[in-house]
Amino acid sequence: MTYALLSLVFLAIAAAVLVVALATARDRARLVRRWWAPIGIAAVAILLLTAVFDNLMIRAGFMTYQESQISGVRLGIVPLEDFAYPIAGLLLLPALWLLTRRRGSRRRGSRS
Repeated sequence: MTYALLSLVFLAIAAAVLVVALATARDRARLVRRWWAPIGIAAVAILLLTAVFDNLMIRAGFMTYQESQISGVRLGIVPLEDFAYPIAGLLLLPALWLLTRRRGSRRRGSRS
């Protein structure tokens, strides 16, 4: 299995969980309006950090890739496939938050 195929599997799972989470959320339109900017900012930050630190770690020899297993597309010396995992995290974390948040009838701020 190539790194690209493995990356696509992770992205597909994360996207599927997000779709399920949004489909079951009653307030999905409000959430999407509220979340697009923070998730966009987080995406830019995490992708920049991935580009910088993966380049450093590969250059230092902490990680290696078999040339036959990567797509060949690189950003610096980082294979493009390396960016799939942070993107999957950006999809999965809000989805998990949606799936695990309380849905009780208690109002915000009230305690029992």
